[in-house]
Amino acid sequence: MADSLLIDRAPLASGCVETWTLNDPASRNALSEAMVDGLIAACERAAADTDLRGVVLRGAGGHFCAGGSLGGFAKTIGQPLAAGEADPLVPLNRRFGTLLQALCALPQWFIVVVEGAAMGGGFGLVCCADRVLAHSGAQFATPEVTLGIVPAQIAPFVVRRLGPAAARGCLLTGVRWDAATAQRAGLVDEVVAGGMEAAVQAAIARHAAAAPQAVAATKRLLLAQPETPLLALLDDAALAFAQALRGPEAPQGLAAFAARKTPPWSAKP
Repeated sequence: MADSLLIDRAPLASGCVETWTLNDPASRNALSEAMVDGLIAACERAAADTDLRGVVLRGAGGHFCAGGSLGGFAKTIGQPLAAGEADPLVPLNRRFGTLLQALCALPQWFIVVVEGAAMGGGFGLVCCADRVLAHSGAQFATPEVTLGIVPAQIAPFVVRRLGPAAARGCLLTGVRWDAATAQRAGLVDEVVAGGMEAAVQAAIARHAAAAPQAVAATKRLLLAQPETPLLALLDDAALAFAQALRGPEAPQGLAAFAARKTPPWSAKP
């Protein structure tokens, strides 16, 4: 099986840049446990890499990321816990929050390139970027609540990126945005209608003009905030996710989605 995360390192005039490619085109690069673990490991290595100037994150096969993979959760959907049993879903979900924190804390500039879909957890990845390039045909959504699931770990990062009002608009409805709408909301910085590769290289060149230590120090200042409230919020979010997945709504919502039907709580006005 191909690696779920591909890493390509290229030289710059000083130092280097890495492209991290989510590599599971068959699932539209859904975030499997292996992919999340690979990204966390890449972040940990990058944090100590003094030659690395920047990171570009993108997806293989014409899509960015379809969101979290529920394959590992299949047997637990709609199944209540036994009394006193610790829920294994909680640490699994919480680990994705660890990844989002690590991406935000990268000392290098972090560019995200979105082609195709950025859904759910993929939307969360986009919110961690210093700059977002989106193809004009890209689509963005946080459909969790329409499936009976909680957008648990991404919610604080969506609020941080978009502000409370826009975050409520997308997180509470699952509305789908095209690239132009995402740009107006502040999620996307640049919409690319033509050649994406040229736009990516231009963005790299723009960021490479900044001194690496100054970039790292500036990012620390931009992200400075009390960590304890965020950590507690992400812990609570993981619990809410697990409870939703084991509750009555998630099985109905996911079954309706798979069958291309309307879930029972959805009604046209």
